[in-house]
Amino acid sequence: MKKPKANRPNIVLIVTDQWRGDCLGLQGHPTLDTPNLDHVFRNGTMFSRAYSSVPSCIAARAALLTGLSQETHGRVGYQDRVQWNYPVTLPGELAKAGYQTHCVGKMHVFPARQLMGFHSVDLCDGYTHNERCRDEDYGLVDDYLPYLRRHAGAEADLTDAGVGCNGYSVSPWPYEERCHPTNWVTTKSVDFLRRRDSTKPFFLKVSYHRPHPPLDPPLPWLERYMGRTLPPRVVGDWAADRPLRAGHGEDSPAPTSEAQIELARRAYLAQLTHIDCQINRLIHALVERRLMQDTLLMFVSDHGDMLYDHNLLAKATGYDASARIPFLVRLPDAWKQPQTGETEAPVELRDVMPTLLEAAGAAIPAGVEGRSVLPLCRGEEPAWRADLHGEHSRGKMSNHWMTDGREMYIWYSQTGEEQLFDLRTDLRNERNVAPSCSERVAYWRARLVETLTGREEGYVADGKLVVGRTPLAVLADAGQG
Repeated sequence: MKKPKANRPNIVLIVTDQWRGDCLGLQGHPTLDTPNLDHVFRNGTMFSRAYSSVPSCIAARAALLTGLSQETHGRVGYQDRVQWNYPVTLPGELAKAGYQTHCVGKMHVFPARQLMGFHSVDLCDGYTHNERCRDEDYGLVDDYLPYLRRHAGAEADLTDAGVGCNGYSVSPWPYEERCHPTNWVTTKSVDFLRRRDSTKPFFLKVSYHRPHPPLDPPLPWLERYMGRTLPPRVVGDWAADRPLRAGHGEDSPAPTSEAQIELARRAYLAQLTHIDCQINRLIHALVERRLMQDTLLMFVSDHGDMLYDHNLLAKATGYDASARIPFLVRLPDAWKQPQTGETEAPVELRDVMPTLLEAAGAAIPAGVEGRSVLPLCRGEEPAWRADLHGEHSRGKMSNHWMTDGREMYIWYSQTGEEQLFDLRTDLRNERNVAPSCSERVAYWRARLVETLTGREEGYVADGKLVVGRTPLAVLADAGQG
């Protein structure tokens, strides 16, 4: 049987949805158990200043699949049902390079079954309103729901736990654990390893919908966290007097009582540990098939979750809990290259595509704006980007932010409020130092002016930021690449 050469490794990209950057044993979380990720990546590289520049599902996935900044891929907020027409994608380029490409789990593209360059997809996008509220059978655009109904009963549904797809109430999964979406993604990924073309290297994207709500972990995983002491919620000096922003739609309640908030935090951790153990199922399959030696592993998330920190929920802000993500890389053992254990170089989801293309020995298309992190993994010191620009349109909460991994500057475009955080001593954004650091605020404001000059929203006029311009969720020509 012909095997891929070590210089053309197999690639497994594990993507989770809404997994915070601080939620790893490798990051020193005091309560969370992620023993399998900790073990697998102990000889890899952890990027502790990795970010999602537009921290919500669709825009983040556009960056990951295209290697483009949000200014180029055009998605600067959240808006469904905008056509994806990117001519150059990560799976498409790997397919051209001779890889068999397959995705299991969440894609969140439009149309829902668009392949985006993959040869094949087993789709599980979770509960998506724009598909569920149409007249046609949701099973036509989702592969998981027909599976659930075959194994749990003809009337079984994703909503049977009784909790919302964007809410923070908690109810354990009502069916066998093997039928949970997290288990299904792993099962289908393992099945791909069985039926792949063994004469080709493969690219497998394993895309878990959780820990994104609903908070419906199987009961044993929730019970695991019920007796544990949680770290206090983070509430910055700038947020203590602000009311909890708890509105997430009529079908997705966000409780405000302390007891239910604590239950939501425990359920979130339970979702993470559940995924961690399912990832070990995948590792088992790689080991059994003697694939680990020649496989590059990467673990990222599309964004984080505020999870009641600073009296906020969900994502779409530049704060650490929302915008910082896990970003782990383990090179193939066959490469026999030592790896840097940790780096604080600011990286972003657009860097995934060039990294994996370089690893595969494939050409990186000229338009790709991300950069390969492989030199950083090898301990080299390449000239790296000075800073990152992030943003998200969100009504009155619309925001732009800049960071170099050492400081974080945030500007609210509808109010003009500015914040500055020293990430070297305050990674969790507890102390807004903007009032006492006018020179640093001026520096970052100037950087943001430079970045936003020429944007169609008109955020800059006469060399200054303009407050109150109407934010857009999608720029002109989005989806065209």
